[in-house]
Order: sequence, then C-alpha cells, then structure tokens
Amino acid sequence: MNASCHGKLNKVRQAIENAAVILIGGGAGLSISAGLTYSGERFTSHFSDFISRYGLNDMYSAGFYPFPTQEEKWAYWSRHIKVNRYDPEPGQVYFDLLRLVKAKTYFVITTNVDRQFDKAGFAPEKIFAVQGDYGKNQCAKACHRSLYDNEDMIRQMVSEQTDCRIPTHLVPKCPRCGGFMEPNLRKDHFFVEDGAWHRASSRYQQFVTALDNKPLVLLELGVGYNTPTIVKVPFERITGHHPNATLVRINIDYPEVSRLNQEKTIAFSQDIGEIIKALSNLPWQ
Repeated sequence: MNASCHGKLNKVRQAIENAAVILIGGGAGLSISAGLTYSGERFTSHFSDFISRYGLNDMYSAGFYPFPTQEEKWAYWSRHIKVNRYDPEPGQVYFDLLRLVKAKTYFVITTNVDRQFDKAGFAPEKIFAVQGDYGKNQCAKACHRSLYDNEDMIRQMVSEQTDCRIPTHLVPKCPRCGGFMEPNLRKDHFFVEDGAWHRASSRYQQFVTALDNKPLVLLELGVGYNTPTIVKVPFERITGHHPNATLVRINIDYPEVSRLNQEKTIAFSQDIGEIIKALSNLPWQ
C-alpha cells in the first residue's frame, strides 16, 4: 500500500477509536471478498452440467433462469444454496471486521443472503438481512407469512439429483395452500417478511433513530447500485445529516465519493479483506 492509503487507514483507525457507534452496511462485494464469487472457476467447477445444458453464465443470472420444471429448478437452487449458504466457512474478512467493532455499539444492515455475518459471530440481534436468507423457504405466492428452515431438504436434493433434476417427491410444497415453494429471496412482490424480519427491521430503525450526535462511523463495504436504497443512499443521507459522522467506503468498483459528503468520507478502491486486515493490524489504543 502507498503512503496515501496508509494515511487513510490511520484516519479510519482514529475515527473508529473515537466512535461511540458503528453502523455496518454489507453488500455483495463483501461476500466476494470472503471468497463467495458467483462467476469464474467457482461457478464452472460447481455447475458444469447446468452450464452445458442451459448455457448459464454465472450464479447471479442463473437465479432468474426460467427452468421448465420444478425438478430442474430445485436441482439448480439446492446446489446453489448448498455451496453459498451451508458449505462455506466464514471468510476471514468477517472475523477481522468483528474484531474491529465488537467492543463498540454496532449494528449491521446487509443485502447479502448467505448469513456470513451470523456464522462469524456477529450478534444475531444486531443484524438486519433485508433481502432474505438462502436457508429459508416460503410459499411462492406468499399465502401466509411463515418461513421454513431448508437445510435437510437442500442437502437431500443435492445428494439425490441426477441429470440436472431432483426426484419429483422432493419438490417442496406449501403446507398451507399446496402450491410451490421458493427460497426466501426478495425478487418479486411475493417476498415474505416474517415476524423475525420485522423485528430486525424495528431494531435497525431504533438504532438509527438513537444515533443523536454521538461520534459515528458508517462502514459501507462492497455496496453497489443493484439496490442502492437499502444501504448506499441511507448511509449518504445519515452522513450528511449527522454532525459527527465518518463514512468509510470500501469498494473496488464504486469507490466514488459524493460531493456533498466529500469532507466526511474516506474511500478505498482496494479489496475489502485487504483493507480490513490492514486496519486490524494497526496498533490500537
């Protein structure tokens, strides 16, 4: 790292040391830094049969592929969920991040659905996963507001699938209406926000409301423009309105600093894991 980067790291360290409150916003870039890439070798190694049959390009776009049958759809999704939710250990970047903030009052809002924050030891009551959870199923038509743990089902689907299909008897059905099920991911107006989702949302709103004028650091990590109204726009607004806020933006693709918050933002265009590790290795008071 060059001298400019080291200077910014020391500014971040000082801001975190002085902060009374830390608000973390985690986006897709954070999971990518942890190794959960959705394209390239990781995609081709896990999905070569689906790539050959359906011409899939990456795991993200594959999530919108119109599979002709439920058996094919769940063959893909079960494998996708297994390799992105159940198999991976937390990336080191999450452990390094937790060491930076665990002694502070903190809260996490994330668009990621892989539960890496939970696995790394962040307090569950301090996490709001806005977009859902790979580990939950819901009624495809949201006929009711309950979610269902799917790990055993997913692992069975993966173990019994052949020729890009699961056995018909494994296709999940809604226990209320008998219709099809979906992973609990926000992709349409049928997304189920259950009681736990609403409680997490309320805790997040209470956290933001109680910020007052306390010294605040906002860590915006790998947040792009796919759903900017969840993290990026609110973090900019909070930074602008809060008299003692510092926004730390770490993003290889979108490190740009808003003109309105230029004096209150410290931005990095390097890998998130590299920056967080460098921060954790600095001498701390």
